[in-house]
Amino acid sequence: MKYICQSANLIESVFMVILLFFVSVRVFAQSDIMTFNEYEPISTLVVEEHLLTSAKFPFIDIHSHQPSMTDQDLDELIKNMDSLNMKIMINLSGRWGNYFQSNIDNIERKKLSNRIVVFSNIDFRNFGSDGWTEAWVEQIKIDHAKGAMGLKIFKELGMTHKDESGKRIQINDPRLGPIWEICGELGMPVLIHSGAPSSFWKPFDEKNERWLEMYTHKDRNYANTNLPLWEQIIQEQHDMFSKHPKTIFINAHLGWFGNNLEKLGQLLNDIPNMYVEFGAVIAELGRQPKTARQFFDRYQDRILFGKDSWVPAEYMTYFRVLETEDEYFPYHKKYHAFWRMYGMGLSDQILKKIYYKNALKILPGIDKTQFPD
Repeated sequence: MKYICQSANLIESVFMVILLFFVSVRVFAQSDIMTFNEYEPISTLVVEEHLLTSAKFPFIDIHSHQPSMTDQDLDELIKNMDSLNMKIMINLSGRWGNYFQSNIDNIERKKLSNRIVVFSNIDFRNFGSDGWTEAWVEQIKIDHAKGAMGLKIFKELGMTHKDESGKRIQINDPRLGPIWEICGELGMPVLIHSGAPSSFWKPFDEKNERWLEMYTHKDRNYANTNLPLWEQIIQEQHDMFSKHPKTIFINAHLGWFGNNLEKLGQLLNDIPNMYVEFGAVIAELGRQPKTARQFFDRYQDRILFGKDSWVPAEYMTYFRVLETEDEYFPYHKKYHAFWRMYGMGLSDQILKKIYYKNALKILPGIDKTQFPD
């Protein structure tokens, strides 16, 4: 019996040693493996490069956000704009009423009305209550008189905004009709961001092209949530555009069809009052330069330059994709695009339209003397 117990103890000890060995090997192996987000290989490809720090022509950024412009150091902002050859910035975060006026006051104090344009916004709280629509039609008129050249609608409309009864506000809600109509009457384009990339509604797995973005930004995983389907949100937006043909709508982020330019082209054909801008989605264009160049050639009168987040160093990617024929260069945010970029090499004629001519066409109040031809 004594030998049996000793044998059992010996077997147990040997088993524990083996187990600890394999656990140690596994832990070491795991710690020796980098994550996908950490993997940043330096390309050995030797090709011609054009590291552009400023645009070839002066440009208007139709999609920027400066939420603290009421007391912002505008001298520093203008210095950065000049370094990029940006002549006019459109600040889409102007808000309304007294706050909007404070934006304008700071701009006028520095005598920069020719360099900075502000769009107003809407507060959707209490939507559906008596007099809400009429009050906001009047507020838009007031803000326009103070200098608002356009209206910006954020993505919460159609996704999370609710009316006074707790129901989701659809983008094509008829109660919003007078808002879109007054913008048309005043010549105020409406830049609207609806929804998000369709991948955010798909399973969070190894087949999702936006996996890294959803992994690093947990709040962008919309699958199995109470949000409406992507297709529903987008269809509501297109329906609203079509119902208000006298109002110009700028569909932000290529309307989330940067990965399907054939479909986007069909929409531009069907909705003549819709323009598009490519803020935060230049990576979609940079991975399909031939198709994108054909798209820009065909719809060169309907595309506007937009960047979205204000990070001056990131504009280089936009300039390279638009102006050069560079190959296989990195995008500036890996979680947006882990793939490499290729330049479209657009002609000067098209570049001028994208950079400033198209914006001047729909924003006649802008100082045109800052731009050639």
